[in-house]
Amino acid sequence: MSGAPAVAALDWGTTRLRAWLLDDTGKVLAERRGDDGLITAREKGFAKVLEGHLAAMGAPEALPVIICGMAGSRQGWIEAPYVTVPAPIGAILAGAARIEGQRRDIRIVPGLAQRLADAPDVMRGEETQLAGAGLPAKGRHLVCMPGTHSKWVAVEDGAVAGFGTWPTGELFSVLAAHSILKHSLGEHPAPVAVDSPFFRQWCSQALGEGGDVTSKLFAIRAAGLLQDLKSDDAAACLSGLLIGGEIASAKRRYGVSEAPVVLIASGALAALYGAALGFAGLAFRIVDADEAVRAGLVEAARENGMIARTGVAR
Repeated sequence: MSGAPAVAALDWGTTRLRAWLLDDTGKVLAERRGDDGLITAREKGFAKVLEGHLAAMGAPEALPVIICGMAGSRQGWIEAPYVTVPAPIGAILAGAARIEGQRRDIRIVPGLAQRLADAPDVMRGEETQLAGAGLPAKGRHLVCMPGTHSKWVAVEDGAVAGFGTWPTGELFSVLAAHSILKHSLGEHPAPVAVDSPFFRQWCSQALGEGGDVTSKLFAIRAAGLLQDLKSDDAAACLSGLLIGGEIASAKRRYGVSEAPVVLIASGALAALYGAALGFAGLAFRIVDADEAVRAGLVEAARENGMIARTGVAR
């Protein structure tokens, strides 16, 4: 019956965990967020951490659990083996690995592996967002999922054809903290405003030059010394340069589809990437990242028989 918990859904990352109680339509009945991601759960015990969150949300003892993310990595609770692409999105979800020896039915969605000799790549968690993004069953669609390790995914007729990773968020953090640019950005780099003229200028420059980033990085430091570039503006320059470089590179690799780019993101990243895609002349539509992962987890629960497609929990 709608309104009663049908499944618990978790996005379990390296450092963070998000958990929801969902009814059989995917409506959120309760939510928990915490810092007990994979690193903490390895010390405390995955089952203990999970049951603590479920108890706090009032989950019934027999409620099934569907999980995506790093809990299924080699260092996680159990390893949910990668599915090799190309692969239909539904088939990916249906391969969720079951955790034995638990009183609940607990399953973890597998990640994806691209086993090309010249472009090996992996993902965990983003495949579930793809499943919940409402992609059309037919046609070619390009999906952008920004983050610490941004993913660009080519989907053709409902199957993942290939993908690539751009570690844009990690590069920003490393350069800001461990390179000469730390003197330009300061101890705690300021959040970048989407309407910053520096973000627009440096993003557009990277796009116009085909993603050439490395030859421009030191110019941020030089601008501080010669043009009195302020630390907040230096952060905007670096962000614009890296995001523009990522989009130019992805555009070169995957080309331009007739359909708009599907941008799965939330908050500040959605705003920054939306602006950058606009600078690049690319049409796009935004899908909220939280909504996408929840919808994907519900679909995974259905694919694994944890929720009936008729809407009646099994």
